[in-house]
Amino acid sequence: MLRQAVILVGGLGTRLGERTRAVPKPMLEVGGQPFLDTLIDEVARYDLFDEILLLAGHKAELVETRYSGASRGRARIIVSRETEPLGTAGALVHASPLLHDRFLLLNGDSLFDFNLLDLIAHARADGVHMALRAGVEGDRYGRVVLEGDVVRAFVAPGAGATGPVNAGVYVVNKSVVAGITTLPASLEQDVFPSLVAQDALHGTAYRGYFIDIGIPEDLARADRELREKLRRPAVFFDRDGVLNHDSGYAYEADKLEWIDGAREAVKAVNDAGYFAFVITNQSGIARGYYEEQHVVALHRWMADQMALIGAHIDAFEYCPDHPDGTIARYCRTSDRRKPAPGMITDLVTRFPVDMSRSMVIGDKASDMEAAQAAGVAGHLFEGGNLEAYVRERLGSTGKA
Repeated sequence: MLRQAVILVGGLGTRLGERTRAVPKPMLEVGGQPFLDTLIDEVARYDLFDEILLLAGHKAELVETRYSGASRGRARIIVSRETEPLGTAGALVHASPLLHDRFLLLNGDSLFDFNLLDLIAHARADGVHMALRAGVEGDRYGRVVLEGDVVRAFVAPGAGATGPVNAGVYVVNKSVVAGITTLPASLEQDVFPSLVAQDALHGTAYRGYFIDIGIPEDLARADRELREKLRRPAVFFDRDGVLNHDSGYAYEADKLEWIDGAREAVKAVNDAGYFAFVITNQSGIARGYYEEQHVVALHRWMADQMALIGAHIDAFEYCPDHPDGTIARYCRTSDRRKPAPGMITDLVTRFPVDMSRSMVIGDKASDMEAAQAAGVAGHLFEGGNLEAYVRERLGSTGKA
């Protein structure tokens, strides 16, 4: 399982003039916070990565001060500092001792809002697999020529080509880095052409919001629109009886049985650009049947199983409380326990959720009551294939 994300943050940003003289381009404020904060948050919400490695160059001390030793979710942040400019490929060579055998690589000055786990799940085991942005208009960007998923050529900007563009997101095999022998070196100019010649560069085209802050006009546009573009509707899934069969106080991975199409349903939500959340009552904790650590471990296992097909849950929320509990600290009434809406409202305070297009999918009246109390649509799942059920409801919102 791929567990490392690497972000290139070392460029000089010369096209932005004075704004990047004292600040690394990815740390420019965009939408109310450093652009790099947004990139890190977007990576961390997948809850897959144990480590986010920042490759710093220009004004690296600012990157180190803000991020070195910090964490986002389960991911710790490490900074690799170049002593001299080595290019995008050279930054990887310099950080080679820190790189995993396979890693996700992102440009620090662009954001592409698509399902990262789909790219990871379908990436070839060797070489580099690129995420490409389909449907980009204009001549600012070069174009990529594909044959199936094999990259055959690159077309320079301004040449009139209309194919997808390189979105600056890659799954990389470390062996590619080992093959870089001349420095400084650029991934795009030096490494990728040689991979094309070896049929070792692949690509998959996606749609989704894409912004590159490399020129003043796009930096200003990102500052105006980024926060709203990352505001998404959400699907709040109940767990037992919706994602997995309700066998009564489930807490062991080897006894969990997925509902047909459950993981695929979550992926459909991810691919549609929605947040995917789990909201589950877990009164078995209050009753002493198992502990919170067991629920957390089960959710980690579920997340790993979803990741195998390119699906993810943005946050697992559970309520351990019950007024009839036998464990004193959990024996209480909680506004997080459904039918109360607390788990939903707590998520909305942490994530930029568009509630007008959100929904709860549950199998009990309490789920529907929680949805109503939170002001979102409730859909009662009564069995069958969850993917088909979810796709029908996503289609009704125009997002499928």
